[in-house]
Amino acid sequence: MPHFNPNIELGIHDMELIEDALRHAKQRLSIPGGPDANAAIAGRSVREIDELLGRLHNQKVFFRPSKTPYVGG
Repeated sequence: MPHFNPNIELGIHDMELIEDALRHAKQRLSIPGGPDANAAIAGRSVREIDELLGRLHNQKVFFRPSKTPYVGG
């Protein structure tokens, strides 16, 4: 049985490419009567894609100034 490499090295461009591909797949699955019209499978796949996009988003490090108070908005 194969093992996964725990040291995955992906760059920012790689992550953007993966996110774009996932969004495109989600959009394609969301088209009613489209090529992937099986609603049960499409619904589960869209949910899995949403969860994966959320996990990818949560791993991002956003800039916050360290010397001045941070005011979001």
